[in-house]
Amino acid sequence: MIKFGTDGFRGVIGDNYTFENIRKIAQAHAESLKERKGKKVIVGYDTRFMSRDFALAVAEVFSSNGFKVIISKGITTTPALSLAVKEFKCDEGVMITASHNGYKYNGYKIKGKYSGPATEEIIKDVENRIGKSQIKTGKNEFKEEDLQNIYINKLKSYFDPNIFKQKHMKIIHDPMYATSSNLYNSILEDSFISVESINNWYNPYFGGHHPEPIDKNLSLLKAKVVATQADLGIANDGDSDRVGIVDEKGEFVNTQILYALLLLHTIRNRKVKGSIVKTVSTTYLADRIAKKEKRKIHKTPVGFKYVADIMLKEKVAFGGEESGGYGFGFHIPERDGVLSGLLIIEMMNLYGKSMSELVKELFKEFGEAYYKREDLKVEGTQGLDFVNKLKSKEIKEFAGFKVREVDKTDGVKIIFEDDSWLLFRASGTEPVLRIYAESPSIEKTDKLIKSSISMIE
Repeated sequence: MIKFGTDGFRGVIGDNYTFENIRKIAQAHAESLKERKGKKVIVGYDTRFMSRDFALAVAEVFSSNGFKVIISKGITTTPALSLAVKEFKCDEGVMITASHNGYKYNGYKIKGKYSGPATEEIIKDVENRIGKSQIKTGKNEFKEEDLQNIYINKLKSYFDPNIFKQKHMKIIHDPMYATSSNLYNSILEDSFISVESINNWYNPYFGGHHPEPIDKNLSLLKAKVVATQADLGIANDGDSDRVGIVDEKGEFVNTQILYALLLLHTIRNRKVKGSIVKTVSTTYLADRIAKKEKRKIHKTPVGFKYVADIMLKEKVAFGGEESGGYGFGFHIPERDGVLSGLLIIEMMNLYGKSMSELVKELFKEFGEAYYKREDLKVEGTQGLDFVNKLKSKEIKEFAGFKVREVDKTDGVKIIFEDDSWLLFRASGTEPVLRIYAESPSIEKTDKLIKSSISMIE
């Protein structure tokens, strides 16, 4: 069964991710786009095993269906592919990537002509057509273009180059063997920012780890920052639409804190107008900032496509999710991990402060927030069944804490009287039950997580 999750279709290479299935998806996509009067597509791919071969298969199907086709000349990031859809005046784009999933996986992401995730309507239309028509092949007419350089120049255009000459800084960048390799070096080459890279050679096994910039996967980055007395560590995921940050002490800065810092930087320093968008799994600091700054805030299900939908309908200053994916109103309606990293560097230069100092000031102004997430592997529909069962219950107290409200927007989110919260949600892309928690103390967050796990085991 071919099913699109919160961020495209993903499957295990050689199992359900095969050339036959990818051609089926491409044929369904081509027919859907043709019905919507589309004539031109662009295809990009990441560093995974045979990604270019799968991209070529997609290009062949679209070409055989009468489309003008552009394919990336080399590996590219997802935000670069999304940007290229608009830059080359294409009707839609395809990115061959499984983002942060392990080396066994690959995927198929659809990008709209507005340079963001395809709408729910487009995805459902493509899904409904899969396997219902004969696949057209045999025509291989396409043009190759360098998408990375266009992307680099676009990012450079957002910054006053002098901002990166305010102080000498040392940055350690971990592309996690993936698509952001050498991007920071290229963008910051004429600045006072020294960039040293690790894990920046081609390795489709990603060093045996998931290319996901979370705490447990960044031990080498943390050690390198400490050992070389660097000012900052930056990591990007497999397709570079997400970011992970390590401060000057070698401590991982969780993605909820990054959301709050980037939100403040966007609306206070860059003066970007518009509302704020957060997913249901995102920090309560967003609500506190929105209230103080008098900005409207939207809350959506998990998945950046829901954030992008609002960005297409109204002026949005900033939107993002807890996974480390953030979108900016002055850019395209897409998560961009490399731009996020550059904005962190810009913020540090503007304030002349370290990352840990910025976090302390954030907590002082808006209150402390400690976040944790546990991903429990489950069998089949076990995670979804648990969440559905929980939805039918009336929850007035949990782990000894009084419940203020229960939000069922996406999964079950239990919100307590001090803004602390706990979320149970079945993953849309993996056989995983995710448990999220945030509170004003590490002890309370740990208690919420432990109590949750005991319910399931």
